[in-house]
Amino acid sequence: MEKTAAELPARKTFTDYLRLWFKWVLDPLGNFFNRLGLTPNMMTVIGMIGNCIGAYFLARGEFLTGGLFVLIMTPIDALDGTMARLRGEPGDFGAFVDSVSDRYSELIIYGGLLYHFLSIGEPLGGMLTFIAAAGSVLVSYVKARAEGLGYGAKVGLLTRVERYLVLAPSLVFGKLYIGLGIIAVFANITAFQRIWHVRAQAHEKMQLVKKKGAG
Repeated sequence: MEKTAAELPARKTFTDYLRLWFKWVLDPLGNFFNRLGLTPNMMTVIGMIGNCIGAYFLARGEFLTGGLFVLIMTPIDALDGTMARLRGEPGDFGAFVDSVSDRYSELIIYGGLLYHFLSIGEPLGGMLTFIAAAGSVLVSYVKARAEGLGYGAKVGLLTRVERYLVLAPSLVFGKLYIGLGIIAVFANITAFQRIWHVRAQAHEKMQLVKKKGAG
């Protein structure tokens, strides 16, 4: 019997491929931190604190320093899942905490940027930051809501890691408006891609129900 779109294996995202490509780095680091006695949740907290420090510097307009913090925290955010897997305890609650802290970290970074633009009276930067933050939240929300309804939504151009890979270099190299513009556009496109993907699955499910009813 042919499987529906929702029943097919989830597509691999760029983030999934990054984890595979850099497994040779992440696994030894994960083992090292595990041996130090750090837990995956501790690593999650460290990553969030680091992003908060980065956001502080961004709010002050020190984009190079703030960008370096964001850049350094990006791989640290990937280590908690690696550490949990190596410890043989990748629990649902740990994944939930990791996901929530990731959202907080990202919004705190945008909050630092928004504070900076408001403090210097720069409406364009403020609007770009708001639109980028809104798109980033919607990308995550659409996926979470879809999965709660039994659909898959692991698709799209600009997932969280890609957004960090755009934002951090744009901060470090002084191309912030370009970085924010890319995220503002493509994060929202990603959200609509996921909405369309869920719509296709819902339509397919409805057609199957109608066929069964007719049979």
